[in-house]
Amino acid sequence: MGAMAKPDCIITCDGKNLTIKTESTLKTTQFSGTLGEKFEETTADDGALVQHQEWDGKESTITRKLKDGKLVVERVMNHVACTRIYEKAQ
Repeated sequence: MGAMAKPDCIITCDGKNLTIKTESTLKTTQFSGTLGEKFEETTADDGALVQHQEWDGKESTITRKLKDGKLVVERVMNHVACTRIYEKAQ
């Protein structure tokens, strides 16, 4: 059932203040932070993480930035990187 959930991601930015709200029929989560600064986030499974995440001896870094009106999210873990780009809904 969880695999069938297709959440909506609502991203707002007021200057350097970023808020990301994820809504689905199963759960809604939201976190806010300031671009360029570390901040805490509560994940969908209620685990509290810092954006430079460390757990079980593993580290992950998530960088969020605005580029050409889009939110670019880069994650790096164990020398593997991925990028996700969010476009503003019309």
